[in-house]
Amino acid sequence: MRHWQLRSPQTPEEWQGYYQLRWQVLRAPWQQPPGSERDELEAQAYHLMLMTAEGKIAAVGRLHQLEQGGAQIRYMAVAEEYQGKGAGSKVLAALEMQAVQWGCSYISLNARDTALQFYQRQGYLQAGAAPQLYGIAHVVMQKRIRLAGTAQQHQLWCKQLADTWQRTIPLSQYMQLAISNFDGNELCCEAPLAPNINLHQTMFAGSIYALATLTGWGMLYLQLQALGLHGDQVLADASINYRKPVAAEPQARCALQHCSGALTALAEGRKVVQQIKVQIFSAGELAAEFNGRYAVLPAHRGAR
Repeated sequence: MRHWQLRSPQTPEEWQGYYQLRWQVLRAPWQQPPGSERDELEAQAYHLMLMTAEGKIAAVGRLHQLEQGGAQIRYMAVAEEYQGKGAGSKVLAALEMQAVQWGCSYISLNARDTALQFYQRQGYLQAGAAPQLYGIAHVVMQKRIRLAGTAQQHQLWCKQLADTWQRTIPLSQYMQLAISNFDGNELCCEAPLAPNINLHQTMFAGSIYALATLTGWGMLYLQLQALGLHGDQVLADASINYRKPVAAEPQARCALQHCSGALTALAEGRKVVQQIKVQIFSAGELAAEFNGRYAVLPAHRGAR
């Protein structure tokens, strides 16, 4: 899918193809007429389509804002020949990014029962039953894309996180690890090249791995703070893909929509697990991608 393009429909022909795919996948199999794939929110919504190098529309989706800081995804459809090839995931991720840019705190959608596993893999949690449509069971699913709390609380949590690193993980001091930004959605961490350099004058692979690991750990820590939960965080399993050398301005970025797994069961004394993706950049260019599975163990009784 290297040469595929994500963008909103622009020409009358593209709009026709966009709605045609919607109707073909979501309405035609249930004998619904053309036009039934649209509603009264089309003009104020954000529309997105994934196009192949040959100009075919492979997948579509729509996003509109809700009251109280939310956004809703509707009309996700993937052409039959592109199903199971990551087309839907690309559209979904781009719609999530648009919701982040709008400043939304969560995303909601009504998923068919046959699509539950797809959305669960993308970090969505079941939030209740939705009305049936054409006799098909639907489930309300939601995903947070911004932590609760004020900017002042976020700043305090970041200070506590930095203090925890310094106090409990000596490696962070040697690396000169620091939080450069946190806006409630994305945590950005930096470690200067000089103390982490190798004989090739690029960042040592171990330092890249440590930067990614600690950034993911930090995003998990911030989520627990927002939920008022406490526990012992550990990295259970991880993999990293080194794409290119980190030669300047190392930075790790971890967005909340790339964290998959509910944490609330920790309040009941149960272990929780979350899958977290962290990207490492070199002077703004993607250099490595880390995927970690973190576990949080209930804190010992009487200790935090």
